Amino acid sequence: MFRSFVSKSLLAAGIALAGFAGPASAEGIGASLLTQQHPFYIALADAMRAEAQAEGVPLEIKIANQDLNKQFADVEDFITKGVDVLIISPVDSTGVRTVIGRAQKAGIKVITVDVPAKNVEVTSYVGTDNYAGGVKAGELMAKMIGDKGKVAIIDYPMVASVVARTDGFKKAMESHPDIEIVAQQAGITRSEALTTAQNILQAHPDLDGIFGFGDDAALAAASAVASAGLQDQVKVIGFDGMKEARDAVASNPVMVGVIAQYPDEMGKVAVETAVKVMNGEEVAAEQPIEPGVVTKDGETK
Repeated sequence: MFRSFVSKSLLAAGIALAGFAGPASAEGIGASLLTQQHPFYIALADAMRAEAQAEGVPLEIKIANQDLNKQFADVEDFITKGVDVLIISPVDSTGVRTVIGRAQKAGIKVITVDVPAKNVEVTSYVGTDNYAGGVKAGELMAKMIGDKGKVAIIDYPMVASVVARTDGFKKAMESHPDIEIVAQQAGITRSEALTTAQNILQAHPDLDGIFGFGDDAALAAASAVASAGLQDQVKVIGFDGMKEARDAVASNPVMVGVIAQYPDEMGKVAVETAVKVMNGEEVAAEQPIEPGVVTKDGETK
């Protein structure tokens, strides 16, 4: 009934699909995404738009640009517009709690996508099983460096999904006592990750491996390794599975693997879940999506 009403209204108004359908009205979905400066989030947003169009529901997407204040303002705008469901990928997993609470007090159901929120209960979380992905990264690292040596982590400690990845990686290392984690430092953007990797390599010239929390961090680390002339010594593993990283795994001996996420599946499930919520259906509190592993030998899940 809801889908039919919205579709007829949109056709009558002749509204062009822009993000799916221009500003959300009193019925529909508002989405606040962390960034659009990364292929992962571009694919996520595209999948959300496609599914919203297929479902016949209005969707407005706002981009926080990794700015918590901008995300607060965007969500406040959705509250004012009275959307039915908010889909959000938090800029800061803890800091976003306040604005999620405001949305919920306004009667808006909240779904987190890709990045979970801390210390606040939401209707559903849709995202990669990041802990399992971190474990896979750790096991792959152990294999690639011969089950011994020194490794480092480039992380993004404000984001819960990244914390889960690094926790999984460190858990996997517990089963490999001859591998030592000698550094764990933040490198959020690619340029920051490059500086972080350079500093780590200077402090630990005998390093054997680097785990980058995301592909940007890993690609930056691979560049730093090459610049330091350590390409025959240091192995790098990323996390996301964007094309540039997959291509690097195929062609660059430093990049030995990537833990692959599936943003298209994530975006589709997030919108499907929002529609179920609007229709009064029950949804799972957590909807983990299994990550894959990409190496030169191919991709496995």
